[in-house]
Amino acid sequence: MATRRGITGEALSAAYPSAEAADVVMQDGTSIHFRPVRAGDADRVRTFLEGVSSDSMVLRFFGAASIDWVTRWAVDVDYKDRYAIVAEAGPSREIVAHGAYIASGDGCAEVAFLVTDRQQGHGIATLMLMHLASVANRHGFEHFTAEVLPGNHRMIDVFRNCGLPCSVRNEQGVVEIELETALDERALEAFDRREQAATRNALHRFLAPRSIAVIGASQRRGSVGAALMENLLAAGFSGAIYPVNTHSEKVCGLEAYASIDAVPDPVDMAVIAIPAPRVPDVAAACAAAGVRAMLVLSAGFGETGEEGKLLQQQLLDVCRRSGARLIGPNCLGVVNTDPAVRLDATFTVSAVPQGNVGMISQSGGLGVALIEEANRLGVGVSSFVSVGNKLDISGNDLLDYWELDPATDVILLYLESFGNPRRFGRLARRVGKTKPILAVKSGRTPAGVRASSSHTGALLSASDVTVDALFRQAGVIRADTIGELFDTAALLSSQPLPRGRRVAIVTNGGGPGIVAADACVAAGLEVCELPASLQAELRRLLPRGAAVSNPVDMVATVSADQYRRTVELLIEADVCDAILALFVPAISTTTADAVAAALAGAAAKANGITLASVFMDHQAPRSSAAGRVSVSRFQFPEDAARALANAVSYGEWRLRPSGVVPAFEDCDRDAAAALIGRVLARGGDGWLGMAEVCELLACYRLPMIETRVVQSEREAVAAWAQLGQPVVLKGVAPGLLHKTESGAVVTSVSGEDEVLAAARAISSAVTRAGHALEGLIVQPMAAAGVEMLLGVVHDASFGPVIACGAGGATAELLGDVAVRITPLTDRDAAEMLGSLRISPLLHGYRGAPPCDVGAVSDALLRLGAMVEAHPEIAELDANPLLASPQGVLIVDARVRVRPAQAVRPLGALRN
Repeated sequence: MATRRGITGEALSAAYPSAEAADVVMQDGTSIHFRPVRAGDADRVRTFLEGVSSDSMVLRFFGAASIDWVTRWAVDVDYKDRYAIVAEAGPSREIVAHGAYIASGDGCAEVAFLVTDRQQGHGIATLMLMHLASVANRHGFEHFTAEVLPGNHRMIDVFRNCGLPCSVRNEQGVVEIELETALDERALEAFDRREQAATRNALHRFLAPRSIAVIGASQRRGSVGAALMENLLAAGFSGAIYPVNTHSEKVCGLEAYASIDAVPDPVDMAVIAIPAPRVPDVAAACAAAGVRAMLVLSAGFGETGEEGKLLQQQLLDVCRRSGARLIGPNCLGVVNTDPAVRLDATFTVSAVPQGNVGMISQSGGLGVALIEEANRLGVGVSSFVSVGNKLDISGNDLLDYWELDPATDVILLYLESFGNPRRFGRLARRVGKTKPILAVKSGRTPAGVRASSSHTGALLSASDVTVDALFRQAGVIRADTIGELFDTAALLSSQPLPRGRRVAIVTNGGGPGIVAADACVAAGLEVCELPASLQAELRRLLPRGAAVSNPVDMVATVSADQYRRTVELLIEADVCDAILALFVPAISTTTADAVAAALAGAAAKANGITLASVFMDHQAPRSSAAGRVSVSRFQFPEDAARALANAVSYGEWRLRPSGVVPAFEDCDRDAAAALIGRVLARGGDGWLGMAEVCELLACYRLPMIETRVVQSEREAVAAWAQLGQPVVLKGVAPGLLHKTESGAVVTSVSGEDEVLAAARAISSAVTRAGHALEGLIVQPMAAAGVEMLLGVVHDASFGPVIACGAGGATAELLGDVAVRITPLTDRDAAEMLGSLRISPLLHGYRGAPPCDVGAVSDALLRLGAMVEAHPEIAELDANPLLASPQGVLIVDARVRVRPAQAVRPLGALRN
């Protein structure tokens, strides 16, 4: 691909954007290093160009090109209007590709790529294009243009298939291409699908290897190497196993090798279980031997302190330079129960039961407990991965893998941290539409509430509401405990999703039935009343004294056949969405096994109705074949109710429309960017002045009340005269957050004398509060309305987090807030407003006229669009926003900006 226009000039002096360097995943699952080019790269770029074939040079530059000229052009950058990146591969970081854009005017830039011949076809140009588009869009370029020779089919396909809106036309012997740089949902979806293919290729080497080298294999009882070998052999791994041990000729009856170099055949995965200080060198030897998957069980890395962190970085450097992928270190291992693979590369004591649940644990110790619990409850596992320190392969990668894994129907996560929560949200929303995702996320309460300079920050820092928002938007079922996690997983892995909230309860004991009914109602389920005709049938079926409403108390003498028939009658009547069957063996004349068999028989005729059971005897009825119960079994009614409620909520989420992220064509993004740039250029704490706040909000048509900012008492009088009505005076001072409590607000001021008196009172109050008055704000008195808060905090990991709730001076006291992560859809906005305790006030409480809820939603969506477009916005408070039948009006607002984080390439791996 090439441009006809030769562009020359000296490289401008600019700070090197080192944070924009990253390792990214190629189509085959291996990694490659991207970084911005430096002027000092000239010699290495020349070497790269000399290695490119003449045919590729012609396609790139439309003819023979001077190596000297191209070298100068390739490193001539200012990291804004002229931006270039290189791709480096191999231990020596050889440059194998170059991509650049150059400003061409009117918000456009010309883009071009060159990839060495042997690396073509691996997706490098597509990865470069997406990264360059992100950077260009951040710098205000809305379109890329390119000119390609008609015979350069590969490059034309790169543009056509990248996912960005693209137009292609033939013009005078060249193909002219124009594409947008904004990464919309369609572009992100296309990129995610390409990345998914690469991720599956990488994980296939871990979960379905054809051969394994066990480095640190041992026969010494109690050692990790011995337990690992025992589990691999006991599981009957279908591939080849090569023990590596410097001191033994045989390990567990298999020939052992002194080093990875001595293994005679190709090795797909190396499992490393040796002391941490030796791991980097051994990993380097594995990489040199062509191993591209490394499972490091060894502990003693970043979790132990600075020395361990250094070892960890050395290990990562080995993998990045070789393109190998890594699970661990400090992990339990991996399992794949597929009969065609039979892989157990862990050092656990218990075998992992086969089933349909994909399981990930960040903690090795908890991973052991998860496997034990899976065995106890009969929850079968398709594959299990312990990611340990999560240096490379992460939960996001496993989500990508399990989405298309036919053996996995339910995904279970134990997380301690997020690497890329925004990508997690995108993936989970997509995967969750077909497979339920359950998670326990540790760290629900922060060690301390961070100091915050806005109402929004204070509200969001008090708990992990950000994680809750992420899970809620993505449809992830969040469990509070490991027990709830497995209870819900057991239900979802063995039963269909409930079609609604109606629950019928059958029991052989009245007390447990009442407890179950209370638990169901408390969980938001409906204990539905049974029709009279069905009650009559149940009376004829059950022993004398049975209660046949709901719960159905079948009394202690009920037989197993009557249990089965009762459930069948409920199914046939189609009066419920789920049936909860309770059994108390201590008062029964039948056995738990007989009742379990009866329920299993009824389950075969369930016709889409969800069945769950509670056996209050601490025994676990299991099926004899795969170790999985045919009807989910719980210990207590409350456990079953929570699991059913989780399943119902998930089913409702799946049926909801996804919502649309609106595109506001009436917003002036360029003007907002220019304003933010001016504020950043002057330095300081980043807080916008009130006039700047009004200007910024106006760029996105966010309705701010008419505002005058003045510097003196006399200017305040003039402002009052211009507004011509009773006004509000507010003090402006650095660090002054709670104006009302500080006495810096005076309302209903009218007349020159009152304005002067109010100005002096505010000055005295601000001084007493320890602040220096910088000016006054004069606004007309706003009409009454429902006081709301709209706000944003930009989280370093999650991005913009939007809050909406009860506003005014008592916002933090009430704590009535809904939280979401951008991008915000119309469905998100509607759900946020509907979830608030003050929602009835918006819809007309006790005869009051309803507010314009559509205007509130519009303001929320515009705020979301603004903070997505301008990541420099670190914190924003619109408090209060007054909602009324006439619309909405922002009465006060604060905005703080700071330089945006560097743009990292899409698909960037951990550094």
